[in-house]
Amino acid sequence: MSTSDDDGVRLAKRVAAELGCSRATAEAHIAGGWVRVDGVVADRPEARVRPQQQVTVDPSADLSQLAPATLLLHQPAGLALPRALALLQPGARWPADPVRAPLLPAHVRGTTALLPLPPQAEGLAVFSQVAGVQRRLQDRQVPVEQEWVVDLQAAPAPAALAALARSTGGRVSRQSEQAVRLACKGYDALHLPQALAAAGLAPTRLRRLRLGRVGLAQLPAGQWRRLGLGERF
Repeated sequence: MSTSDDDGVRLAKRVAAELGCSRATAEAHIAGGWVRVDGVVADRPEARVRPQQQVTVDPSADLSQLAPATLLLHQPAGLALPRALALLQPGARWPADPVRAPLLPAHVRGTTALLPLPPQAEGLAVFSQVAGVQRRLQDRQVPVEQEWVVDLQAAPAPAALAALARSTGGRVSRQSEQAVRLACKGYDALHLPQALAAAGLAPTRLRRLRLGRVGLAQLPAGQWRRLGLGERF
């Protein structure tokens, strides 16, 4: 069945006609959040618009801002992945973020959660669209080091620390009387709560402070920042 003119045309086709550009360029404008239909931001290239509807394109649109992004989130404890992803929006951006490039809808859509945290944990979480960052953090041959601080209900016995070191393949040291530091490579963080329980350790707080050379630093809980151009994991 053919589609009548009354049903409109695809938004991407309409934008391409308005700008005199290719369909791919039109879709990039839509992905960047620069296209409005009757005053409302439209983010679906396949949406249909009728002739009487007003389609406008932000004249300040800059397609260079659509370059893939890596976002660093201080993920609060108790969040499953969908809720953590929901924090990746402009209102939760760290005001002191040294990277001033804007966050566009396209930077969140399709991003990959790398080395995700277990729901009980808090700390550094990484979401990236950058192929090089994805390869680096998923590299099993040369894995990045993760640094954790684990607060405990009671002072740990030496045997418990040794058991944790064996199960994670990491280095375990006392941070304080009731806290330990764990540095490990190639260990799935999602299994850390089980490893602690198996070692007889009862955590009150799990915090990931660092992945490779990128640390949590002063990033407040519940806020995110962009990975800087000079930063490497």
